[in-house]
Amino acid sequence: MELNSRHSQKGEDEDRLSMLPDDVLLSILGRVDIATAARTSAVSTRWKHLPWLLRELTIDVKDFLPTPHPNPVEAQHMDAAMASLTKAIRSLLGSPQREATIITRRLQLKLYLVNGYSDAVGPLLAEAIGTGSLKDLDLAILDEKEPVDCTSECMLHQACIVDGFFSACPSVIHCLTGLSLDNVCFAEWDMQHLLLDCCKQLRRLFLSNCDMGMFSAWKIQAPGSHLEVLEVGCCCLGKLEVLNLPKLERLCWDGWICPNAPLSLGVVPSLTELQLLCPANVTFQGFQGENLWLRPEGKQLCSVLSRLRKLSLLDIFIEFDLLWMMVLLEAALSVEMFDVEIWEHPCIVDTEGRRQSYGERTSPWKVAEFATRKEWQLKEFQVIGFSPMEQQLTLIKAVMKRAPNLRTLVQKDYPSCVACEATGALPRTERLPKECVFPKGKDEQDVVVKQLTGETTNPHLQIIFVD
Repeated sequence: MELNSRHSQKGEDEDRLSMLPDDVLLSILGRVDIATAARTSAVSTRWKHLPWLLRELTIDVKDFLPTPHPNPVEAQHMDAAMASLTKAIRSLLGSPQREATIITRRLQLKLYLVNGYSDAVGPLLAEAIGTGSLKDLDLAILDEKEPVDCTSECMLHQACIVDGFFSACPSVIHCLTGLSLDNVCFAEWDMQHLLLDCCKQLRRLFLSNCDMGMFSAWKIQAPGSHLEVLEVGCCCLGKLEVLNLPKLERLCWDGWICPNAPLSLGVVPSLTELQLLCPANVTFQGFQGENLWLRPEGKQLCSVLSRLRKLSLLDIFIEFDLLWMMVLLEAALSVEMFDVEIWEHPCIVDTEGRRQSYGERTSPWKVAEFATRKEWQLKEFQVIGFSPMEQQLTLIKAVMKRAPNLRTLVQKDYPSCVACEATGALPRTERLPKECVFPKGKDEQDVVVKQLTGETTNPHLQIIFVD
């Protein structure tokens, strides 16, 4: 009797859910992966037609991998996942059951181009684009190899696959609004032409371990481009020269190994966010305490950074002078959020071999007199890896003096480092002088507040300590 009652209650709950209108059920389906949505439609006649009504689809090949995901992903798993993904695309985009009046306006698709599946997926996408049911394609072509495991031959082969996919279905590249590529070398192709000239609707471009041949320069001259976001990670470019990208709003470069100043900016009037992480070598992340490549261009920066809203400078060596950052802030008066991360890691040993490769660690150039009469817009200033050292206190006080709109000052302790812990290094409280240690407790933090503000506090400024 109790069992029947439970089954009855379960059935009533399911009926209540099925009685909801299509728009509510579509909202539910839009929050799960496509594999779950497909299974749901298969077990209920009420839900059967719903996946075909979704205006936005996200189809990720990793949703078809075994759970938990194997690491590394082996060839047979990629093949099986792509077989399921191809079946899902054929069902959702090419099914004769699909109502002609329904349009999937946007598709986010992540896939592997392995074992000839591009020959199956490409025509399905091209057909959906041709019928007008697909208007917006955000495509990620994945590769599971780590950058350190990729040979030049592997990257050229990946480029050949990518070029073949787009060449076979040119309508796909014209429909792209987002593109993400891994481990591609465009040495035998025109990177500018393929990624910007042909992708006329492209707004977001993400490149991981991609280049034009080791240390070749990439000059972007695309006055007609719609590109708004450019993210480059671990790419062996000799230099990135953004000569003209009028709609670029966000630029992030994480991980380069070229010996010279690798970035120059030309006509980028819409740039609002700049994130730079400069490594000493390919295995590192951030500035990693090495020498800074920034040049003291002063007022020359004003036109380039005039609309910047967020600026992040990460992994600055703990002993470096920091006042040089004022030049960037003076040039980018519109910056509202400024993040600085201080670097101090015993896991990176300062050996003779490192010094021969990267030189002695020396403080960056001294800041010259460069002060505008215009008011800063800075509202939030965050220091990660804060310690009450003279260099940091001097910078913070200088920023506070020049930023009347500053409302939040966040000072965070150093994040934990697995590599440092693995070396058996002493804790910072034992390894570093007291003035280099994050203040613990209210008494120590009150001392820092007085050092920064004196006896008079700013009632509009909130100083937050996060350990």
